[in-house]
Amino acid sequence: MVPADNTRKAIIFTGPSGGGKTTLSLHTLGHFDNVERSVSVTTRSPRAGEVHGKDYLFMDVKQFNQHIHDGDFVEWEQVYEGLYYGTLRSEIDRIWTAGKAVLFVVDVIGANTLKKYFGDQALMIYVRTPDMTVLETRLRTRGTENEDSIRKRLKRALGELTYEGYADKVIVNDQLDISLKEVQDIVESFLCY
Repeated sequence: MVPADNTRKAIIFTGPSGGGKTTLSLHTLGHFDNVERSVSVTTRSPRAGEVHGKDYLFMDVKQFNQHIHDGDFVEWEQVYEGLYYGTLRSEIDRIWTAGKAVLFVVDVIGANTLKKYFGDQALMIYVRTPDMTVLETRLRTRGTENEDSIRKRLKRALGELTYEGYADKVIVNDQLDISLKEVQDIVESFLCY
């Protein structure tokens, strides 16, 4: 297949925290040279090893609110009290100017907002675990969350599961090798139409 013009395409990975959307998105970035990840803005503190400008754009709530006031976000959300995430228009423009499709890894509300914004030029992939027990195990195993955070994420995941039906594609991330191949095929098909 001849690659299509990707300057206005978007790939959106979403689903509950711990489902594997980051792993599958990193595989996508490693496999497709014409795709680049949009760096989201967050007010949370960096986790160990995270780099400002690479993993997230870290800023305080006051700075974030100024961007809201200035209309700089395509989408933004307060996920928890005082914890905001958002996507800057300037980040999308930067990637499209480079002639690449933009890739997002966002929560379900942000994903739905982005899908509405981009319409048919966006592919929304919902990634989830086979069940809540697997999700809880993954959250505990990654070692980045305290007990309170795990409880909040599990509670939030129950609500996020109701958004699965809005996605263009759903990947039940049970066996990683199968999920990696599945996402590769889905993205390739999308980029080549």
